[in-house]
Amino acid sequence: MPYVMVQIPNTPAPASSAPRSVPTSADVARLAGVSRATVSYVLNNTSAVRISEPTRRRVHEAAEELGYVPHAAARSLRAGHSRMVLMPAPAFPVGPLYSQFVADLQGALVRLDYTVVQYGSVGLYGDEAARAWAELRPVAVLVPGSGLGPQGVTVLKRSGARAVVTMGPASVEGAHALLMDHSAVGHCAGTHLYERGRRRIGVVVPELPGLEAFSAPRLAGVRRALSGTDATVTELPLTYEEEAAARLAARWRDLGLDAVFAYNDEYAMLLMRALQDEGVRIPEDAAVIGADDLMLGRLLRPRLSTVHIALPSGRELAGLVDRAVGDPAAAPETYEALGASLVHRDSS
Repeated sequence: MPYVMVQIPNTPAPASSAPRSVPTSADVARLAGVSRATVSYVLNNTSAVRISEPTRRRVHEAAEELGYVPHAAARSLRAGHSRMVLMPAPAFPVGPLYSQFVADLQGALVRLDYTVVQYGSVGLYGDEAARAWAELRPVAVLVPGSGLGPQGVTVLKRSGARAVVTMGPASVEGAHALLMDHSAVGHCAGTHLYERGRRRIGVVVPELPGLEAFSAPRLAGVRRALSGTDATVTELPLTYEEEAAARLAARWRDLGLDAVFAYNDEYAMLLMRALQDEGVRIPEDAAVIGADDLMLGRLLRPRLSTVHIALPSGRELAGLVDRAVGDPAAAPETYEALGASLVHRDSS
């Protein structure tokens, strides 16, 4: 019986499907040739202990090589509180000005060794939202808008939040407050238009849920600026759509207006283009002014007059949070956080 020799290739053993163990601070210490305490001091940016720069570099290189990151929960247990600052996503559409403010604030908090987490709270409001935020056990919560009440502040503090800061038109009992009075924006715009000789002034009021907290005070500010004068104020509801702006522009002459404060620069640019398409001359037939002082407004022709809005710096607000975390029993602080100044350009 013939024999056939078959050569079986020497195939490598299949790679183990078992997950690799999670690297620990002890692994980092062994690779770097230091103690676990030194690893903790270096990776937690502890300033109370002097660590040489070469040692810090070895620890960071070892942690990077192993893919090690500190355990936030364990760190919170040691400190008695987390370093998480929760920023609920606003329930209103945000523009470039607010986005830049939030970016600056996040950078300042990170430099103070906080972890910033943005929370999407769509569908949750007021105290219900506060309970959802409290589940994450943040050390601080920064709340945009006006939806949080005193009970929500209490819920957050009982869950361990050492600082609750609201950013809106009014303060809330128990919370630090950055008061943002948007009526000052409307007052600034109304005063400017009146001083430029305009007497029949329209005010754009966006028909977009969530913006009422800003548009209503701005309209009220214009009315306050023109109270007791011979000027009239006409409210102009408008959605942020080209078709809606075109419909408003088509009846502009029937309205008899000679100026408009268009809520902000984005609405001003939308309406100004529609007015020009209707043959309305800017500023000869109608003066136009926005708010926020966006760079794009400077590129228009005519250049857009606007209200420059000064928000607090991210560093200032981060400092407030850090002080409140360090002394949670301190009385709440209140700051007037919004300044408004007129930037006069060609459109008015």
